[in-house]
Amino acid sequence: MWKKIAAGTGLLLVAGGAAFFSFAPAYVERGMNPLTMPEDGWEITPEAQDLHDGLTIGDWHSDALLWDRDLLTRVDHGHTDVPRLQEGNVALQVFTTVTKSPRGQNYAENSAEAPDNITPLFIGQLRPIPAWTSLKARALVQARALRDAAERDPDALRVIRTRTDLTELLAARQAGANTVGGILGSEGGHPLERDIAALDELYDAGFRLIGLTHFFDNELGGSLHGEGGSGSGLSDFGRQVVAGMVERDMIVDLAHASPQMVRDVLQIDGVRPVLSHTGIHGHCPSPRNLSDELVRGIADKGGLIGIGFWSDVVCGPTPADVASSIKAAILLVGEDHVSLGSDHDGSVDSPFGAAHLAALTQALIDAGLTEAQIAKVMGGNMVGFLLDSLPDDEG
Repeated sequence: MWKKIAAGTGLLLVAGGAAFFSFAPAYVERGMNPLTMPEDGWEITPEAQDLHDGLTIGDWHSDALLWDRDLLTRVDHGHTDVPRLQEGNVALQVFTTVTKSPRGQNYAENSAEAPDNITPLFIGQLRPIPAWTSLKARALVQARALRDAAERDPDALRVIRTRTDLTELLAARQAGANTVGGILGSEGGHPLERDIAALDELYDAGFRLIGLTHFFDNELGGSLHGEGGSGSGLSDFGRQVVAGMVERDMIVDLAHASPQMVRDVLQIDGVRPVLSHTGIHGHCPSPRNLSDELVRGIADKGGLIGIGFWSDVVCGPTPADVASSIKAAILLVGEDHVSLGSDHDGSVDSPFGAAHLAALTQALIDAGLTEAQIAKVMGGNMVGFLLDSLPDDEG
């Protein structure tokens, strides 16, 4: 009898553990990535929908890979997966890999020594054991998930590594395909683990964009949200990394970089950076947003500014608030340097998920932008930048 009870208890514990690891991460995600969209959606005119359907749309920043979902499966939580990207007519999506996040994360000041939020998430998701302790392994596991999805359904998703990949994707979409091009990026350079040779590993895994820092100072230099007033610039190792990225035609992302790090990067020959997900400080004075002067400096270097969708950086929870920030960015740096940087699935709110991106097209029309300006901001500028910046081939 006791053996039967013990066996039954063991089965219950196994079943309970399986249920926990199956449902807990999704439960956590629902609270971290809310939508502020009304239940019946935002009103979109037929004219706005027609314009939206004819655009080539690109977005510089989604953290969907963090949540260990099958990107090919539409889910009812979060902001982004391939079916929703297809429904929203998105041609290009940068998928960033998140590998470390300090407990108590905030926009003011974070310690690199704070307990890490991503470790328990990866354990709870039952990701491969090496990724429980290695930041590089975490990045590579997420990269593999993107590649695996593309291999399982190449008509739905293609990983973009080269200019040829991009031109072939654009040609296919022009011919009627609904394939999404996925570009790999890293949220911070800490997965390099202080080893410049690891840059080749990330490149070979498909990474084409690296943000230098995230919410804490790292081996590459200072974060906008780091210790000591975020005054640190590029370290010697950071300069090595930037030089290596320039050599490999990789894109330097200055989102989360300290002001001094931005200044240091802008002084380096051959760098054409992006600020992948941000707001405009003069329009929305959030500590998350860099100064207008530095944003202009990035644009003057030939870079692009990706406007985020979440309320902290656009000072409001509606499509009109995102459109207002885009309009402010155009006034600051010009229409050729503004693009989208949603930060979807990045533990932020959003007024719409990828499937309902036409709400932004409507808001941009309502804000008075021309069709030509809308085409540039929604993806034209990003496509042109990538055609100039991606490597010619895998070598």
